[in-house]
This record gives sequence, structure tokens and C-alpha cells, in this order.
Amino acid sequence: MNYRNPIIRGFKPDPSVCKANGKYYLACSSFHFFPGVPLFESSDLVNWEQIGFCLTREAQIPLDKASSSGGIYAPTIRYNNGRFYMAAANVGHEKGGNFYVWTDDIYGEWSDAVFVDQGGIDPSLFFEDGKTYFMSNGIEPPPSLTIHERSGEGSLPDEEGKYSIFQCEIDIETGKKLTESKILWYGTGGRYLEAPHLHRIGNYYFLLAAEGGTEYGHMVVCARSEKLWGPYKPCPGNPILTNRNLGGYPLQGIGHADLIEDDSGNLWMYILGFRQIQKWLTFHHLGRETCMVPISFSKDEWLTVTDGIAPLLVETYRIPPDVSQSFQNVLDFKKSGWEKNWQFLRTFKKENYLFEKETLKIKSVNDTLDTPSGSPAFICHFQKEFEMELNVTVTALEGEAGISVYMDENHHYDLALVKDTDNYKVVLKLNIGDIKYEKSAVSVSHNSAKFVIRSDSINYHFYYCKDDAEISLGSAQTRYLSSEVAGGFTGAAIGLYSQGSGDVFNEFSGFECRYGEPLAKLG
Repeated sequence: MNYRNPIIRGFKPDPSVCKANGKYYLACSSFHFFPGVPLFESSDLVNWEQIGFCLTREAQIPLDKASSSGGIYAPTIRYNNGRFYMAAANVGHEKGGNFYVWTDDIYGEWSDAVFVDQGGIDPSLFFEDGKTYFMSNGIEPPPSLTIHERSGEGSLPDEEGKYSIFQCEIDIETGKKLTESKILWYGTGGRYLEAPHLHRIGNYYFLLAAEGGTEYGHMVVCARSEKLWGPYKPCPGNPILTNRNLGGYPLQGIGHADLIEDDSGNLWMYILGFRQIQKWLTFHHLGRETCMVPISFSKDEWLTVTDGIAPLLVETYRIPPDVSQSFQNVLDFKKSGWEKNWQFLRTFKKENYLFEKETLKIKSVNDTLDTPSGSPAFICHFQKEFEMELNVTVTALEGEAGISVYMDENHHYDLALVKDTDNYKVVLKLNIGDIKYEKSAVSVSHNSAKFVIRSDSINYHFYYCKDDAEISLGSAQTRYLSSEVAGGFTGAAIGLYSQGSGDVFNEFSGFECRYGEPLAKLG
């Protein structure tokens, strides 16, 4: 069969995979959004259904005041002796660090966080012979240094300041380190060595990592050893996977790899990648997405990928011909599960949201979409395709209620209904860095308005409806919500929000978001 990359579309980066009980499971990064670490299930490796999140309680995932693109980085999901484990890093929080959680029921709750006293980020777990090994990456002095030397006084060896991948053995029940951390590999010399995953295949331990930064120079590199603790020899064909030299190709930023073996003994590599908005426009705003490529072995037993690239369309005999790839292209209040398809900025206060079958009510709070490290009353999912049509009816009793295409507090487009003294107005606000621009404001006679947003890869187009006629409020370019402009590691979120003072709930109904070809001519 043929399948298309990305296989999980929209902001779903840093994929990690495992297999258990005849199913496959995949976890992704979530950064400063709550709940944390979206969790997917598949029976064929191509079609993935989100079944929930790994981190659903504030005690597991403190994100209050987390910076944009701070929070939960690079999960690793593994299955061992009937139990699932998920390791991740909470970056930038005073209660952060490397940790893992576990569950015996993949559809249920996960444990509280168990922290491991090892630095770096992108933690990974490896199980073998009843022992557990914990790996991470970062700039770390060799563990043999004394406290005096670690403080920066005295001389340090040449390795100081280099990125490295290091590992220790831990007690999986407590997280306590049973050995010192040992540096396994310094990579191949590319910048930002990260994303380590260790797999035992045949006679070798294969150590996968990423270099080049999670941008256009991103790549997958590999080393192997006959012994767990090394030495690790780099693959002579490194990088084994990258799209960095494919100028103008729609799929870029390939890296951050994990492996899974299917029931037929075939190896697959899951990686992140992103789609740029046009052939020669190097911007991406949908975020980093999950892709998959088949893996083979060379004659000298190194991991290889056909042509060393990740294509948009993959032709393979490994997937049975009766498997058909499909995507969830419609999201509405009827079909979506509040606990599966939606997330919040940093913290979730249940009392601010009233979830009903076809209606959502959101209470206005003082934090706004512009508040740095704030927790506005905002619920969102992540845009999945360039082509989108969104409809929602907003009823505002007080303050401001609307829909936002949101990258961070300094980069978002808001279509809102605002109470202005005793009157109401429909407003289109463009927030681009330090520029806060009210592009359109139209007075309306009542406190309810239907909004429509349409997009292609280049522009968003904003409308409100009056007497069944669509009134254009203007357009805005997608590039100003891209990572190349805004920075950060997330993607465009489609969110409903309510802000202002007063103990008032504003209402949203008729929400529907369709992805695919535009349903009407863009204007």
C-alpha cells in the first residue's frame, strides 16, 4: 500500500513508540499545554487514534507560569513486564526535571511523577535482564569530576561544554540512581545533540540521536556497540535520515527518531517533520508532526533508510493491502471528546468551563491571550491541515469572547465579539510581535455572532455572518504565526477564549472545524 506523511498531523512532535498486547502506542511532546503528552493507539502503524493523555493531573505536570515552549519535552514510552512507562522532562519549572510515570492500564490514569537525579533533557528508558537504564542528553561534565571542579573553579577536561548522551542504572520502583551517569557518545559533531533512544537489535545496541537542531538542518544519526556501556561506534553513513538537502521539498525538519518492530519482524522509524507553506516559502506554522519510514539493514548490519530521506508518499509492501489510511478531518462538539481532543494553556480550572453536548460555556478571567506565561480561559486543538474551514457562533454577555489562531502570547489572530458599554462589536485583532493591530471593528445590534475562518497555506480569511451573508473582516498571513517568525517549538492552535472581569460565562455553539480542500472560494 501507499501511505502519506505526516501520519499524525498538526502539532504532534517528538514521537516515541512501543508495542503491547497486539497494539502499538505512541506518545508526543506537549510543552506548555495541559493535559500533557498526548497518547495514541494503532493496530496497523498507519492509522492512529488518540486515546487520551499521560499527564492529566496538576501534581504530575506543574505548568503554572511556564514560558511558551517550556514545559513537557520529548517523551519516551516503553512497555516492560506488563507495565507502561513514560519518561519526559519538565523544562523551565522550579518543580521540573527528568521524570517518569507508569500505568498498568493504558486507558486509565498514570502514576505521580518519579524524578531521576540526572541532568539534561529528552530522557529515555531501556530495560534488559531485569535492570532499568535511564538516558538523557545535555551539556554535562563527566560524572567523575569533583564538586569543586563542577563549580567552575580549576581546570576542566576538553569534554566540558560538549553535548553528550549519558546513562545510569536506576531502581525503577523509586527512580534512585544505582550507578553514576556515564557518557556514552558525543555524537558526530552536529549541533544540539538530542533525542537519544537505545534499542537492542541482534548483536548490537543501536543508539539513535538527533543533531542539527529541530529546524531545517535536523537529522537522525546512529551509533552502535556490542556492549551496553559502549564504546559506541558511529555509523559511517551518518546521517542515516535527513531532508536537509531537499531544497523546496514540502516536508522538512526530519529528526528525533524512535524504532518499533511490527509483528512480521519489519522495523519502522517514527520521526518528526514539518510541512513548509509553499515550495520556496520556508515557513511552517502547523508545528512539527509525526512521520514514519521503513527501516532496513545494510550488508554490514547498519540501519538504513531508502535514499536517506523521508518522503511525503511512502510506497511499501510491508503494510497489508487491506489497510487504508484515513484522517480525522472534522472536529465538532458532537464528535470530539473533551478529554481526548482538547487542551488548555498551562493550567486547567474546571470551574471555568461548562461542557455540554453541543455547547461550551467559558467564564471570563483576567489573564488574556497576551499575558506572558498566563493561563487564560482558553481551550484549543491544533490545526491539522493548511486548508481549513471553521464555523462557530459566539454569545457574549460581558467582556470579550472569540476564537483565536494562536502561536504564543505575542503571535495570534483573534476574531472576537466584544461588549462595548451597552453595545457590541465584532473585532479582528492581529498580534504580531510588538504590533497589536485592530484590523476591523464592526458594530452589531445583538450579543451573538456567527464567525467563519477559512485558510490555505498562505493566508487566514476572517468573516462574520449577517442575515446569512458573510461579511469579510480581512485576512492575515500564516507566516507570522510560523516558528521562523514567532520562534518556539509548537504549532498553530485553534482556540475558543473568554476574557475580562466579572463572574460571567460566555457561550460557544455550532462549532465545526473541517480540514481538506477549501469548501468555499477564498476571498
